[in-house]
Amino acid sequence: MSDTATRPEPVEDPFLDDADPTSRITWRRDLVWVGGATALVALAAIVPIVMGDDLRGRIFADAAPLFGRWLPHMGPGTIPAVVIGVAAVVVLPIQAPTLRWGRLLVVISGVATMWTFALALIDGWQRGMAGRLTRPDEYLAEVPGVHDIPATLEGFAGRIVDFGPESWTTHVSGHPPGALLTFVWLDRLGLGGGAWAGVWCVLVGCSGTAAVLIALRRLGAEDWARRCAPFLALFPGLVWVGVSADGALMGVAAWGVAALAVSATTSSRRASAIAGVVAGVILGWAIFLNYGAVLMGFVALAVLIAARSARPLLWAIPGALAVVAVFWAYGFWWFDGYFAVVERYYQGIASTRPFSYWGWANFAATLCALGPAAAGGIGRLCRRSIWTRPAALLAIGGVLAILAADVSALSKAETERIWLPFGLWVMIATALLPARHQRWWLSAQVVLALAVNHLVLTYW
Repeated sequence: MSDTATRPEPVEDPFLDDADPTSRITWRRDLVWVGGATALVALAAIVPIVMGDDLRGRIFADAAPLFGRWLPHMGPGTIPAVVIGVAAVVVLPIQAPTLRWGRLLVVISGVATMWTFALALIDGWQRGMAGRLTRPDEYLAEVPGVHDIPATLEGFAGRIVDFGPESWTTHVSGHPPGALLTFVWLDRLGLGGGAWAGVWCVLVGCSGTAAVLIALRRLGAEDWARRCAPFLALFPGLVWVGVSADGALMGVAAWGVAALAVSATTSSRRASAIAGVVAGVILGWAIFLNYGAVLMGFVALAVLIAARSARPLLWAIPGALAVVAVFWAYGFWWFDGYFAVVERYYQGIASTRPFSYWGWANFAATLCALGPAAAGGIGRLCRRSIWTRPAALLAIGGVLAILAADVSALSKAETERIWLPFGLWVMIATALLPARHQRWWLSAQVVLALAVNHLVLTYW
């Protein structure tokens, strides 16, 4: 199958042309958006201090708005993280526009992976990588007890609500069984323990950067893909990809969306059907990794609107329903799990965490994962005239998913990690930043990630 037959030819988008007067936005407006984002983060940090112990004791975030505690430190990953960050800032803006497509995918995902490992190792091997997922409230604590997978699935929902003799640990109870099964399967393949679990999360999560680029190219936005590629490689959210299961979900969901884009833009009916089924299966699996993954529907819908095709739904919906049917056949019904999780959610600290604070501080935490470049890009994304661009639609889909997640009131704190799957698509907006200023924006992203990882001991 020829390349020209499987995707739209890329065209130059005038909104990415710095010489086009219609696309010029002054630095003043960019700084207003970045300043607003900075003010929101600062306010989220200052309010608990000003309000005193009454609020600080209820938000359960010692380094608010981030979930972690203040602990200036360095580690074996410090020098590699700085070197990789600086080298990427220097090289990627030059290479991204000209590298052959396949090499670009390898370079961007490779840089993201190396940088994520380096960032994690700032906290040390055990504390930053091997021990992250082995704590008593994490997935690996339950792996040894899973001897019979069908029996586990059949009784899974009944163990979600807390204070029972067999209640799941916090993270297992808060997610569908797919997350636990992933680590059980790794263990049975001989890749058990925290180190392999951490490596898995990093590799799968960072591969999502390539998936975003593929989706953009398939939708005829290769110019956007090349412009945002360096920002994907230096995404500050990689601090939490290493190591969290939500980082792995970020990668899984991204590949589901990429497959959907392939299905929507492939001229061959057979190839479109195959890609559509793959997209449905991957996205269907994603909602069994995290209940919140259903909000990836905003990004998926954006793909269909951008491609002006609903054809993939003929294949994706049956693919997703097949995954649902398999879990149902083994005794786990998604909605039973979801309603039990809502009950469990308010049995813990969520019942104490005030939405009056987290309803807006969630965005401050997320901005720490997106970085100032994303804030500038979102500001440029606000022009109505750009909303018809396919790539812009995907970024808007990510923004809408974040807004919906916040309104649900089921995400109070820790959104720098929980909303990673949505935030990755918001990073597409960085393509709107002037190419001649990329290094300044990338430097700000790197400084933010390094500052967070060196000043705060994040929980993930």
